[in-house]
Amino acid sequence: MLCDILGSVDITEKLTILSDAAKYDVACTSSGVDRAGKKGSLGNAVACGICHSFSADGRCIALLKVLLSNACAYDCNYCVNRKSNDISRATFEPHELAELMIQFYRRNYIEGLFLSSAVVKNPDYTCELMIEALSLIRNTYHFRGYIHVKVIPGADPKLLTSLGLLADRMSVNLELPSHESLKLLAPDKSRESILAPMKMIKNGILENKTELVKYKRTPKFVPAGQSTQMIVGATPETDYQIINLSAALYKKYELKRVFYSAYMPVLEGRNLPAIDSKPQLLREHRLYQADWLLRFYEFEAAELLDEKNPNFNLLIDPKCNWALNHYDYFPVEINTAPYEVLLRVPGLGVIGAKKILRARRSGSLDFPDLKKMNIVLKRAQYFITCKGKTMLGIRYDPEAVLRGLLSEQSWQLAGPPMEQLSLFDDIAFDSLLKGVEPVQLSAGLLRA
Repeated sequence: MLCDILGSVDITEKLTILSDAAKYDVACTSSGVDRAGKKGSLGNAVACGICHSFSADGRCIALLKVLLSNACAYDCNYCVNRKSNDISRATFEPHELAELMIQFYRRNYIEGLFLSSAVVKNPDYTCELMIEALSLIRNTYHFRGYIHVKVIPGADPKLLTSLGLLADRMSVNLELPSHESLKLLAPDKSRESILAPMKMIKNGILENKTELVKYKRTPKFVPAGQSTQMIVGATPETDYQIINLSAALYKKYELKRVFYSAYMPVLEGRNLPAIDSKPQLLREHRLYQADWLLRFYEFEAAELLDEKNPNFNLLIDPKCNWALNHYDYFPVEINTAPYEVLLRVPGLGVIGAKKILRARRSGSLDFPDLKKMNIVLKRAQYFITCKGKTMLGIRYDPEAVLRGLLSEQSWQLAGPPMEQLSLFDDIAFDSLLKGVEPVQLSAGLLRA
């Protein structure tokens, strides 16, 4: 029985409420820390990534994603946990959360923890509860696995420093893309209270790196860096505004990731989209693709969009959209183009571009050679030549290319809607626990 694991029905109810409430927070795909196991301790952390995802070696691994509390003192219009909303409330005691997390880890349900929280009483009090819980996990249970924690804006910097010494990654949710929108929908929060912790974490990481050079045993401060999340679609900001803000955050605060969360219309409000409107999931997807171009493909935000064209074309990905708007740059000769130019070719990624650079040292490449190298040509074929020749049957005309790209990407518009799984989604937990091995249960929880 689940009660045998958690100790009481009360904790089971808390887990049901707080794990479900955590599904609205998307900023949980985490990586960037490498900490081996140690005799007498539990778990380890690996650099390849954690949280309802696939690691580099193909393993499906997960974090326990849960709120410490959903009893919020704030009244943000868009948030399902706002104080004026009539929902069930729960708050974990620090020892309850620590015991729950360790018991789930020992049964192979999870490999780490993603912890967020509503604001209980005030930011400092909430931060103190989180520190107490993480201290138990780290120091009493000696857990060395991955922990990702959400910062409570407005908390005292000393408390945030203590929290950063217990976590691998910290996140400060920007929430909304502009000061005006934040003031409209989240009057209890301010842009300054959100950016101040970002700056503190950035400076703390830099200072910690300096200390580690001098003193080998210095405790690590947020070794996996920091991230943030923005809600998309609750307010009228354009993709141009959002992607420029993301680029500025990466440069100024050295963030590891900016996450984009399509607004889920779960509440009514005069400043909110209609309750029956659909979440802008495809727009969210395009923003993630553009974000990838900023971080790994050497694009600038100003290249992708401008004030005349402030939003991405939802029918094609941002890289294809850029290429069609700059078709005078193409076609690119695959045997002579430098690495930076190859990265601009739709369909060519970082790995593919490096493969081409290595292979052409041994001789000129043609289209069959690219296929043998597992270079996917569905999109790239419209933008490249090999030995001065085009691929058979390809017309280098923007309109013809657009038709071909729309045909190739039409599956994205027709696919089934995607949503995050709940810990209790379609699973009778008590019945599963009877006579089921931990590995089998874990596989059931992580099904795609």
